[in-house]
Amino acid sequence: MKTQEYLEKVLKLQTLDEKSEEIKALRSERDKVENLLRTHFEDVPISIQYAGSYKKGTMIRESYDLDMTCYFNNGDDSGGATLEEIFSNVQQALASEYHVYPKRSALRLQSKDSENRVDFHIDVIPGRFVDGDKGDVYIFQAEGEKDRLKTNLEKHVNHITGSKLIDTIRLVKLWKELNQLDAKTFIIELLVIKLLEDTTDSNGLDVCFESFLTEVIEKIDNIALEDPANPSGNDLSGILSEGVKAGLKSLAEKILISIENERWKDIFGEVEEADDEEKKRAINEARQSNSVPINPWCVL
Repeated sequence: MKTQEYLEKVLKLQTLDEKSEEIKALRSERDKVENLLRTHFEDVPISIQYAGSYKKGTMIRESYDLDMTCYFNNGDDSGGATLEEIFSNVQQALASEYHVYPKRSALRLQSKDSENRVDFHIDVIPGRFVDGDKGDVYIFQAEGEKDRLKTNLEKHVNHITGSKLIDTIRLVKLWKELNQLDAKTFIIELLVIKLLEDTTDSNGLDVCFESFLTEVIEKIDNIALEDPANPSGNDLSGILSEGVKAGLKSLAEKILISIENERWKDIFGEVEEADDEEKKRAINEARQSNSVPINPWCVL
């Protein structure tokens, strides 16, 4: 089997199409969440949209979430006078049906049954539009120097999809997950695009992936990333920390050895058609083969 064909099969096994049970469950739960929010904020115009990897087309089976927005209009205090109040009020609305785990800017939804808690893989991001055109939005930040972040969903989506590196991003995300590197998915997406700015998926997944690893080794120590939604206003240096850089570089050096010896299956596992249990076993074997201890400086 040629390398390109092998990597395409790897991604096929990681694809969650609209008919998959996982996507059906996500969409069903998402509809429940939207109905809950619209009922709670009755007569209040809120914008609820898909976001994150689902919207960008970069979702993988190994690790997936469904992000959804809950944005209030500029000048409308119905959801709260401040971003922190909006965040808290949306959390309270969701808490009537879910156990809500607050993250930095999102609300993670789980079942209320504490003994058999189910994670629904759904994050709700509350916020308020900056002005009337419903483009830029401010979201609350529970951590960091600033308590708000200016962002733009469409700019993020267009930046990722316009790169023509969707499959390469998905492959790098899978590599990250199999090696248990604690780097934010958004940072990985931006990093792939930054390091492969003159490359697209059409160059071949093997070429793109190997080029990414090589560029990580050569440039990661001095690279700076910009948020396409707010290039001068959002500081990503704390997210792309020195620990994350060191972890990426170390893993890249290790994996390149396997590539040089044409041991791609050591990286991503077997890809022959198999049932669900066999797929899980193949993925676990790849993870154990690749896994390296995560040092404290690798953790965000």
